[in-house]
Amino acid sequence: MKSKNSVKKIREAKLMSKAELSRLAGVSPVTIDRIEDGKECRVETKRKIILALGFSLAEKDKVFQE
Repeated sequence: MKSKNSVKKIREAKLMSKAELSRLAGVSPVTIDRIEDGKECRVETKRKIILALGFSLAEKDKVFQE
């Protein structure tokens, strides 16, 4: 099942490369690829990406839609 998220859309709107996002979030570029492709990831990984994109954890639904 594909997981719905806005990571790619938000990243591109911020003119951020996958490499930059992976560096800021402390995860591998492969992980960013998988998430943008809609694959599932751990809650901890989601948390890192939400913060790296400049959102608060309270705004998680803007990045990851369940």
